[in-house]
Amino acid sequence: MNYNNAIDWLYSFEKFGIKLGLERIAYICEKLDNPQDNYKIIHVAGTNGKGSVCKYLESIFFESGYSVGTFLSPHVQNFSERFAVNKKEISEKDVVFLVEKIKPIIDEMQKKGDTPTFFEITTAMAFEFFRLKKVDFGIIEVGLGGRFDATNIVKPLVSIITNVTLEHQDRLGKTIEKIAFEKAGIIKENVSVITAAKEKALYVITKIAKEKNAPLKIIDNNSFKKINGSINWQEFEINGFLKTYNVKTCIGGGFQGENIALSLATIEQLQMNGVYITDDAIVEGIEKATIIGRIEVISYEPLIVLDGAHNIAAISALKNTIKNDFVYDKLILIIGIFSDKNIKQMLRIIAPIADIIVVTKSDSIRAEDPKRLKQIIEDLKIKKEVVIKEKISSAIDYSKKISSKKDLICVTGSLFTVGEARAYLLSS
Repeated sequence: MNYNNAIDWLYSFEKFGIKLGLERIAYICEKLDNPQDNYKIIHVAGTNGKGSVCKYLESIFFESGYSVGTFLSPHVQNFSERFAVNKKEISEKDVVFLVEKIKPIIDEMQKKGDTPTFFEITTAMAFEFFRLKKVDFGIIEVGLGGRFDATNIVKPLVSIITNVTLEHQDRLGKTIEKIAFEKAGIIKENVSVITAAKEKALYVITKIAKEKNAPLKIIDNNSFKKINGSINWQEFEINGFLKTYNVKTCIGGGFQGENIALSLATIEQLQMNGVYITDDAIVEGIEKATIIGRIEVISYEPLIVLDGAHNIAAISALKNTIKNDFVYDKLILIIGIFSDKNIKQMLRIIAPIADIIVVTKSDSIRAEDPKRLKQIIEDLKIKKEVVIKEKISSAIDYSKKISSKKDLICVTGSLFTVGEARAYLLSS
């Protein structure tokens, strides 16, 4: 089997969609001799900020001299982004090796009529990959929800729930309380929990943490303060539970203060559990952490920013970042959204701040028709120039053509939109 065969085999399971439940992943991992039990785990759930928190923690562990594996989803541009050891993405050779190892188990399951999903298979691959690489720590991002997510067979040192807003309501529930209940499903007996959830969601998480005797630490707006910054960096004061930190990050967006505060609260909890991490490693780790597709400046003159905002909370945060952190003459907004998202509300938030809106779509079958995006903007009575471009490459070419050096082009709406835009921009 070569790499392309391996990837084709993996993606053949996407047609089975999402099937929540732990039975299939537990069976696969049992056949692999439970690789997830061979290293210390940090488990990260929440609506927004999961990826950033994972990357900050990864970088701090790396600067501390630990071997660290990071499992993220979905990827922005390349499948290999999902699996990293010591900040290096998985090689094609390792992907093939893992697929060849796991395929007989999956074949057996299919014969029994119990086919696993794409995410369940990739989760098991991550667990085994980290075992083979003998990592000290595995940072595991939840795929969807928490309680029945495939990652929830782990036994973590710390559980993190970044925040909770309305998302995936068809699967997680129609209310904040129901969604919070699903995310709080990662809370384990006597395992510390760090969260930035608020109000109704925090009430649910607090109740479940108490039931499971899980110590709870809460990050709120007093936990961080932005001190300074420009296009390429930000400086924050973080009020930790043990001390105050001054840190810089090259990851954009004022909301990163919350993500850093969550990360540092997690590190402090580990320090109290006997894990050796110095202040120098913390400062260096935060400063050297990177993540693609999140307030990512890809080029200048005109300034082109990519942000995979794909829900109401994320698009609101993007709007605030554009207004507070960037100076420009015109804002040209390139946007492509999945059809199962709250498109009307997302456009109601972001469209009014744009001067020109270019509606487009990614190659994903879930992508909404740009003609409908334009119609929704018109129905909302948002009086902006709206241009339809069927392909993201055409949307970028058009936006660059009509822009001046002092304009801002922002590509957003989904990680798939951003991933395609990123690939095109970096290849042209």
